[in-house]
Parts: sequence; structure tokens; C-alpha cells
Amino acid sequence: MFRIMTRYLRAYKGQVAALMVFQIAQALLALYLPNLNADIINRGVASGSSAEIYRYGAIMLGFSVLQIIAAIVATYFSSRLAMRLGYEVRRDYFRAVEGFSLQEVERFSAGSLITRATNDVQQVQMMFYQGFAVILQAPIMFVGGIALAVRQDATLTWLLVVIIPVVLVVALLLMGRMRPLFGQLQERLDNLNRIVREQITGVRVIRAFTRERTEAERFGRGNAALRDTMVGVGRLMSLMMPLMMFIINCSNIAIMWFGGLRIDAGGMQIGSLQAFIQYLMMILMSLMMAAMMSVMIPRAMVSARRINEVCDTTSSITAPEHPYHPTDPRGVVEFRHVSFRYPGAEEPVLDDVSFTVRPGRTLAIIGSTGSGKSTIIRLAQRMFDATQGQILVDGHDVRDYDPHELAALFGTVPQKALLFSGTVASNLRFGDRSADEAAMWRALRIAQSDGFVREHPDGLDAPVAQGGTNFSGGQRQRLCIARAIMRDPRIFTFDDSFSALDFATDRALREALRPITRDAAVIIVAQRISTVMDADEIIVMDNGRIAGRGRHEELLRDCATYREIADSQLRNGEVD
Repeated sequence: MFRIMTRYLRAYKGQVAALMVFQIAQALLALYLPNLNADIINRGVASGSSAEIYRYGAIMLGFSVLQIIAAIVATYFSSRLAMRLGYEVRRDYFRAVEGFSLQEVERFSAGSLITRATNDVQQVQMMFYQGFAVILQAPIMFVGGIALAVRQDATLTWLLVVIIPVVLVVALLLMGRMRPLFGQLQERLDNLNRIVREQITGVRVIRAFTRERTEAERFGRGNAALRDTMVGVGRLMSLMMPLMMFIINCSNIAIMWFGGLRIDAGGMQIGSLQAFIQYLMMILMSLMMAAMMSVMIPRAMVSARRINEVCDTTSSITAPEHPYHPTDPRGVVEFRHVSFRYPGAEEPVLDDVSFTVRPGRTLAIIGSTGSGKSTIIRLAQRMFDATQGQILVDGHDVRDYDPHELAALFGTVPQKALLFSGTVASNLRFGDRSADEAAMWRALRIAQSDGFVREHPDGLDAPVAQGGTNFSGGQRQRLCIARAIMRDPRIFTFDDSFSALDFATDRALREALRPITRDAAVIIVAQRISTVMDADEIIVMDNGRIAGRGRHEELLRDCATYREIADSQLRNGEVD
């Protein structure tokens, strides 16, 4: 947390200095006012002059106005700095997450990353907002209050020696009980966020399998765990204020009792007793402020540790010191004896996979679920690094490229058709920011999606809901294909991107793709024989290994796995 403070506030030295000046001014004025009040009461009682009392009252009013102005300005600067801090932390946090590979995203989980970017940053931000007010005022008011209380009457100071340790012991006991609960609180918030995210994104599956009650119970368990932790924290926090007020009220009674005896004996004036009580309030309030900070700091430190954990994580996919910069990319992809194992997995997903796909050629990969088809595309784009073997693009190892320049060579259509909220045009411009309408309509026409876009009254400005949920599955797939076409890449990768299309649309789309992929390498991952049967080469995957390769007719004759897939789809009418 202190690293975050020094890292971000160093850039705002001027505002921090102004905040410190006004915080100190506010504290010093607050310390001076009780002393001035004592002088008014003591001199007014001694002289019996109303004019003297009015004169000192005007002075006191002036100092009160100055204190109010100092408090307003200090609050302005502390709010500004705290909000700026939250902005800076979120910005750097997002940049760190944006640079993660899939391995880091899966390690933290999407739910945890969202919680850290929202709730954890908010905890740190609020701690700094409160801390700016306490870090200077509390020590000044504590030390100054003790000094000025002793100046008013040294005999009553023994009460401070009793009261202050009691307040400190209560605060430390409560803080010790709360500290472990805050870490547990953030973890359970992570878990609840993950459950809600899964249930919202998977609501169709939940309803299809009538699992509403089961998922409601799962949410209830996560919610109850979070509730119990928050109730535990709330109970401890609710004890603090009553205990502190009880100590303060008991302290007032004790001071008024013993102070009254001192006044009766002639050893103390009424104004001095009034000032002593006010200084005691300042001392105890500064301790209460410190105690409240002691409650906030442990939670903020847990949140800061979680934020730093993400920001300090280095992506497993990094650019080399001297990257290769392609000047005339062709799009040749070559796998040489590649094997891959996901982190923590016992068995490899791919085992000794080798192939080459050249510009103007189409490589199709088919196989059962879990056979490693999608992993091949991920490795080609260097979303992961191969465990063994070598992956080359245009004769250079993918690890020699800058990751951004390597990604620019690929036009990718992912397995899950994902659209971003906005418009059809804004989604297409993910592929080419400077594209004009003619280029977008051309891409839509090739992707067999211009028809339903033209039917919409807004055309290219047709709204796209979050995730593209206002389009059907097939329409989303075709828009994702159009987005990839907009990029005009050297390598096209289609990861089961035709699964939601009917046979006629599938065939028409593949026919329309041929002219624009004539100078590009094409890798198609598919489940349907009809999608891959026209490919220049087909690779059949089985349990991470290549079970067969060749053209459609050759595989039907020589590969039992491919023949089994074809027979099952032929019986189901999936092969025409």
C-alpha cells in the first residue's frame, strides 16, 4: 500500500503540499480556539466587561471562519487526490491485465480480476481519502492537545495517563480481531462475483437443464458466507463507537468532578476547565480517528496486496529483447514436433504435432471434442508457448516476434462468437479502424451478413448489445468473420466458426472466402465433415496426436477415425 502511495503521489507534489499546509492550519486553529475560549471566559468573569467578551468573541469567530475555510480547502484537495489515485490505479491495473496471456487470466479468474478492479481499488481509494485527513491532523491534535491541556492545568493531567492507554487497548483489540476477517471478506466477495458471473453468462444452460433451484442454492451458500463474514466485521466495527463514546463520557465526568474540586479549592478557573475538557475531546477524537484508520488500513492493505499481485505479475508471453520485424509477411505457418501441456495438467493436450500451411492453401483440422484442435490455433498465435517443439511463421520462431506484430498477421474468428457493445460498424472497425463504408459492406457481403444488416433501419449503425445478444448465433458468427476479413491478414484462423450456420450458408460463405484467401494461409477447425471436405489438407486429431492427414477421399479410405466421423454425420444427414 505504501508503494502505491509513493508511486502515485510523487507526481502530485504541489497538491500534496497544499493539502498538508491546509491540514496543518486546520489543526493549529482547532488547537488555538479552546485556549482563546478560556481567555474569554476567564477575563470576562474577572473583569465583568461585556465589551471585552464581545471583542474576544469577534476574534474567536474570525478564527472559526478561518478554520472552516481551511477544512473546506483541505477536503477539496484530499478528495481530488484520492479520486485521482483511484483513476491512476485502475488505469495501470487495466493495462497490466490487458497485457496478460490466457495463462495469467485463467490463473486469477475473470471474477477475481473484476473484484480487484472495482471493490479492491475502492477500498484503497477510501483509505487514502480518510488517511489524508488523519495522517497530519491526528498527530498534531494529539500532541498539541496534551501539551495545551497540561498548560491549562498540570494537576489534572494524571487523568490523561489513565484514559489514553484504555482507548489504545480497546482499539488494538478490535483491530486484531478484524484483520483476519478482511482477507476472508475479499476472498468470499471474489467467490460470489464468480458465481454470479457464471450464472448470468450461463443462464440459458441453467434453464435448459432446469437447474434454477440448484444454482439458487449455490448462490445462497456463497451469499451466506459473505454475509456471515460481513456481519462479523460489522459487529466488531459497531462496538468501536459505543465503547469510545462510553470512555469519552466517563472521562468527561471524571474531569468535571475533579476539575470542580480544583475550582472549589481556587486552584483552577472555569475557563481553564472548559478548555481542558475541549483538549481532552481533541485528544480522544484524534485517537478515535486513528482507531478508525486502524480498522480501514488492514482491509486496504489486503486490497492493495491483491492489486499489486496483479500489477506485479509479468505476462508469460513477452517480446524478445531484439524482436524480428516482418517487412514482407507471406503467412507460412509451420509446426515442428510441437507438444503442449496446460499448467497443472497431468497429460499433454498436444503430442508431437507437425504440419505446414502455406499461402493460398487451406488446412482443416477435425477431431473429437478435447482432441487439441483449438489449442493448435492458440499456439500459432502465441496465446501460450509450446512445451516442446517449435512453431514458425515465415520461417521465424513465434517467440522471436513482438506479440503485437505477430497478432497483426492473423485474422481470427474465435470459437465463441463475441461482439462488443456498440454498433455493427464499431465492431467491424476492430479489424480496420480507418475502414470506410464500402469496405465494411464488402466484408459483410463476403461473410453472408449484408442481408440482415441492410434489413435493419440503421444499417451499419445498427446497435449491438453486450455480447451481441440481440443477434442470433449464426448472425454473430458471420459478423465475427466479417470483422476478421476487414483486417486483410496473411493468416486466417477459423476456430469452429461455421457451427451455427446452415449447410447452404456454410457453402456460400466458403465459396465467397476463396478469392480473398487466395494469397493467405487458412486454418479451419471444424466438427462437420462438410466444412472441411474441400480443404487442401485435412488433419485428423485424436487425443492430442495426429491420427491421419490428407484430402477427404484419402482419409475416407485410409483413416478409420475420419471414416467414423463421416459415417456418423452421414447417418444424421450432416454430410451432403
